[in-house]
Amino acid sequence: MRQRPIGRYIVDFYCSLLNLAIEIDGAASHDCKMEQDKIRQRELELLGVKIIRFTDADIRYNLEGVMYILKTKILRPSQSLGTPPLKKEE
Repeated sequence: MRQRPIGRYIVDFYCSLLNLAIEIDGAASHDCKMEQDKIRQRELELLGVKIIRFTDADIRYNLEGVMYILKTKILRPSQSLGTPPLKKEE
């Protein structure tokens, strides 16, 4: 699940089962890359990859919150990853 090339990019973490990339945005050195990241994200999304972004600070100082967001998005994909909701069987 570590770094993986997708198209002409390398994502930080990738889950092929969910077609989900997790990107970690660095500290101050990342500020000048925000426009590049938007373009990169659009291109990856055109390939069908869903992307979740966290800051380096989130990972370092709020890992519990990061894990909660990931669980929410993985366990409730119909609401958080843009897929249609599952119909409940009666």
